[in-house]
Amino acid sequence: MLSTRVLVATVFALAASVALADDTKPFDAAAAFGARPSVSDISLSPDGLSVAYITPTQGQGSVLYTRRLGEGGKSLAALAVSGKPERLDGCGWVSNDRLICEIYGVTRGPTELLPFTRMWAINADGSKPQQLSSKRNFNTRGLQLGGGEIIDWLPDQDGAVLMTRVHLPDDHIGSNLGSSVDGLGVDLVDTRTLASRSVERPLRNAVEYISDGRGTVRIMGLNTVMGATGQDAGVISYHYRPQGSRDWQELCTYNYSTREGFNPFAVDRDRNVAYGFRKSGGRLAFYSLALDGSMHEELIFARPDVDVDELISIGRRHRVIGVSYATDYRQAAYFDADIQKLIASLQRALVQYPSIQIVDASVDETRLVILASSDTDPGTYYLFDRQSHRLEPFVSVRAPLDGAALATVKPVHYPATDGTLVPGYLTLPPGTASARGLPAIVMPHGGPSARDEWGFDWLAQFYASRGFAVLQPNFRGSLGYGDDWFGQNAFHAWPTAISDVLDGGRWLVAQGIDPAKLGIVGWSYGGYAALQSAVTDASVFKAVVAIAPVTDLQQLKNERRDWSDYYLRREIIGDGPQVREGSPARNAEKIKVPVMLFHGTLDRNVAIAQSQGMAKSLEAAHVPHQLVTFEGLDHALDDSGARAEMLRESEEFLRRSFGAPDK
Repeated sequence: MLSTRVLVATVFALAASVALADDTKPFDAAAAFGARPSVSDISLSPDGLSVAYITPTQGQGSVLYTRRLGEGGKSLAALAVSGKPERLDGCGWVSNDRLICEIYGVTRGPTELLPFTRMWAINADGSKPQQLSSKRNFNTRGLQLGGGEIIDWLPDQDGAVLMTRVHLPDDHIGSNLGSSVDGLGVDLVDTRTLASRSVERPLRNAVEYISDGRGTVRIMGLNTVMGATGQDAGVISYHYRPQGSRDWQELCTYNYSTREGFNPFAVDRDRNVAYGFRKSGGRLAFYSLALDGSMHEELIFARPDVDVDELISIGRRHRVIGVSYATDYRQAAYFDADIQKLIASLQRALVQYPSIQIVDASVDETRLVILASSDTDPGTYYLFDRQSHRLEPFVSVRAPLDGAALATVKPVHYPATDGTLVPGYLTLPPGTASARGLPAIVMPHGGPSARDEWGFDWLAQFYASRGFAVLQPNFRGSLGYGDDWFGQNAFHAWPTAISDVLDGGRWLVAQGIDPAKLGIVGWSYGGYAALQSAVTDASVFKAVVAIAPVTDLQQLKNERRDWSDYYLRREIIGDGPQVREGSPARNAEKIKVPVMLFHGTLDRNVAIAQSQGMAKSLEAAHVPHQLVTFEGLDHALDDSGARAEMLRESEEFLRRSFGAPDK
């Protein structure tokens, strides 16, 4: 349940007991690597003199702390959630003494699991909590899942925001009890009094609004549906308002299924343009699109080898300052000369950290929160005063790993069967220069529309700390490398993706790892890839660990049958024999090695029925297996104890399967 003014002494006593345990007991790798980040979502108040951050508690619980900076400043516990099911997704300052937090969770509906979000405002000392999300009266119909989104923090107005709100119809059409129009609109909300007025009337197909950062909504996105079916077409139609006008005009369309068209992300009021991404040569590039009626489009930044896929903004107005892209390493291109100079100076001061990001800024951008990290360091948050040039560490991202020897991550490319070079990352145990003679793991990423990147990865680092070489392949079907690499996606074209994963295992053998001690570990699609690799070629991997895996493609489609994106999911997965052939649960008899499954009972991304069905199929096929379930956890298993258990049990399972004693 939501609570405020939690007992700070209790929380700090818990932290003290953990520290004492760390000092008196041997290093517990599973507990240290499985622990949720010590802090997350750090933000600065508008004046830059206060900070807010979130820390984990028991299970999936979290506490929001605020702290006035300077000598004598103390951390105050402002808001606590239990994680059963409410969880803190993030908090931001709406004034120097008040914040807005998003609460989210998964709950059991009448027939299936349902996600929900809610927005709450609360004072920095934990007083006056108020819900900002739309409220239904006794006449409203339907179930409200979305709690809205802040689209403009209005730094010039003390405590007010522009936010989207879901409006639900009522049963008394035309009465004064509520609106008969349902859909997504925009309201100006005073977070202190909850007084509000409509800025954009709700529209049934509206899915997105973009403000100029100064209180004016300039862009609206409308979802496109297919005829009378009501099914999503995968296309958003964007409209814009010219400066000083209330009339909507057509801007562009964007197909989020194929990533075709211009996808707007921000508005620059001074230049009167929208910034966004569009393909150039089959890869995403960064463009501006004029909002003056001319439709003039300008290519700002592109790469010939990879997608330019992330916008970099700063401050409460989300001023656009650059973009980033990932080759072997993620890199940034800054358009603001002062910011580029600042980042260069920070890199010289923090030379041990190749990755430096501006996390938040005061309104005048003179005070900053900086996150500095590397592959061998989860990172440290720093506070930086641009006027005094004072840089001071604030807190470590993962305190249980402070002082631990972590493994370096090396970009590699290995040959696939058809000669294509597959990019990936190789993590060797700390102090080890070669994979020769080591036990090893191939770890395909989830998604599948995702990719692994260079940096700290708690899962890979755990296994490396326990003596395993870990290969993370960006198989064909991964995002980030353009259309040719993505292909038909790694579900529809699973034979290519799985072949690349298997070739990663064969490459490790060629590097000298012990072929009798080669396993595969994957989460979500990665779990699917682990199981399907064992179906496709049972000779490569000697054990399979699948966390929250997809196991039956037809079932994956059927799970969305009552939702508006069913046709889109069906298109992604495909039809025909490849669906059955690509479903591990329907081909369990081809698996000849032990399998271990982990799954949370509140997983809405991949239903626990997928693992339960796999376990039944393995049982019928007489394949050694074990299914470990975590009650009340969702897809992320965002619970330190559960993650530690998963790491500990998966390592023991791998070593038993390899015929080696537990380490």
